[in-house]
Amino acid sequence: MSKGGVENDFGYKAHKDLIVTRGKGFTKEKNKKKRGSYSGGKITMQKLAGIGKPKQSNLPSATALKNQPPLFLRKNCALAHLVKGSFKGVVQQPKYADLNEWLSINTFEFFNLVNMFYGVVTDFCTINECPTMGAGPGTEYTWTDTQRKTIKLTAPQYIDYVLSQIQTTLDDERVFPTKIGADFPKDIRATLCVVYRHLFRIMAHIYWSHYVELLNLKIEGHVNSVFAHFISFAKEFDLLDRKDMAPMADLIAFYEQQGIIVS
Repeated sequence: MSKGGVENDFGYKAHKDLIVTRGKGFTKEKNKKKRGSYSGGKITMQKLAGIGKPKQSNLPSATALKNQPPLFLRKNCALAHLVKGSFKGVVQQPKYADLNEWLSINTFEFFNLVNMFYGVVTDFCTINECPTMGAGPGTEYTWTDTQRKTIKLTAPQYIDYVLSQIQTTLDDERVFPTKIGADFPKDIRATLCVVYRHLFRIMAHIYWSHYVELLNLKIEGHVNSVFAHFISFAKEFDLLDRKDMAPMADLIAFYEQQGIIVS
């Protein structure tokens, strides 16, 4: 274990040293890299996907599993993790870190990770395979445009809109200032709640619609660890409400029982 976080052979590190304090601003990397190609951390697309395509396996198809409990709730799948123990100590605000900086730098990290994981399954998330943005039985997300009109989109369209919108928000200096002495806007928490709600929806869709691909690629441990870290952070700072997390409530409850997520 390295100082400041919990690390593993694959390089997933839940850091408490991510923050770089510079007055009221914070240091951030621009996230204008090709979707799914983020390499700012030690987890790279090459490590995740090997040659880039899942190998043949004996795992059942998504169609065969349609009427069965989701794979991600099976104990052996759910307990696949790169990090042991609780994320409670990892997500807590460091003693000398500004709260808004801590929230913001973690948001950038989660965006990059979710973006990367979606990039792994993007070839399978097509308009034919995912005609709606679903996350389990009875859950279908729609997009609201600038005219407040609700639009039904395919999953790849919806996710593209969401990631583009989040990217624009993260790059906005008025929302996430990087200059020394610049203040965060008073409504920063409301903005963060929207970002976390959208990131959660992408992860929920990946779990419900593309978990077979994650198993084929043998990266379920990566995704489970990031998901548990993400939920732990969101719970710590009240960035998601119970209704938002409903599609993944069973997995979250299981992780709470295991002491992985501690409210």
